[in-house]
Amino acid sequence: MLSLEFAVPMEGGAMSTLFFILALIGVACGIATSIMIASFLSRRGIKINYLFFRVLIFKYIRQYREITMEETGKPGPLFYSFITAWNLALLLAIVGIILKINTL
Repeated sequence: MLSLEFAVPMEGGAMSTLFFILALIGVACGIATSIMIASFLSRRGIKINYLFFRVLIFKYIRQYREITMEETGKPGPLFYSFITAWNLALLLAIVGIILKINTL
């Protein structure tokens, strides 16, 4: 299997590891965006329940979107960053799993 455009041969296992690392970077970006959204909401006077943060994150995302829609007329950049980061992490993890299964 060839790596991107550099024509450097890579084993399937190394390629799947690359996709898993990229997926972890996407997860880290998603977590960082979640924290920034919580900070934004906290500055606006909304109480954040940090104990159940993982369960309530979608509620906070919706509140962030509603507040930024009222203020600017469109969702804020953190909304798109959150959606993109998690979807990209999911996609890269799936590709990594498929590559790993195909090399077995």
